[in-house]
Amino acid sequence: MAQNPPLTAGEAARIAWLAARMCKRDLAGEGVHQGDLERKVERILDGAQKRADKGK
Repeated sequence: MAQNPPLTAGEAARIAWLAARMCKRDLAGEGVHQGDLERKVERILDGAQKRADKGK
């Protein structure tokens, strides 16, 4: 995905919350798994992309 779709306020807030959780996990150490949070962010972005494509 080259360009991020426009996000709703709720989506932006959820991504910000997930990014904060990723930062907190990063402070715990380099070996901490973050794949679950990354998948959640990708799922939010995919949903926003589908909504943007549907509106075109």
